[in-house]
Amino acid sequence: MVMQDGIPPLVGCMIGPWDYSFRALRATGECVIAVPTVDLATKVVEIGNCSGADIDKFEVFGLTPVSAKKVKPPLVAECLANFECRVNDDSLVDRYNMFVMEVVEAWVDPERKERRVIHHRGDGTFVVDGRVLDLKKKMVKWPAYVQ
Repeated sequence: MVMQDGIPPLVGCMIGPWDYSFRALRATGECVIAVPTVDLATKVVEIGNCSGADIDKFEVFGLTPVSAKKVKPPLVAECLANFECRVNDDSLVDRYNMFVMEVVEAWVDPERKERRVIHHRGDGTFVVDGRVLDLKKKMVKWPAYVQ
């Protein structure tokens, strides 16, 4: 989730302590948040059903690792967007499993035709982005944020 849309940009990410990703993030302080599109939904669930401690998910699921610019973990070439992150604040981890991370680099694939992202509802179901509502002209209070 977006926590600060400014400098530095901050996102919050909850990860269960039973996950390999939790341990890796605690150890390295870095990660990549890859944003998949609807065409990858089944693969996303399959990836979530196994652990990176046991398998190489890039190899098993036919994903393409791409070197990140500012962090060690790789980007996922098949995803619409990738956010390179570093832990900014871990004070909420023990209580809520919530990492506050600074986005240090962001990537979007402008060539990707599928742009509808998926949102997990927490019960094995997902919502898919759909129609875009353009209300930029109504954003009169914050004109600096409207492009």
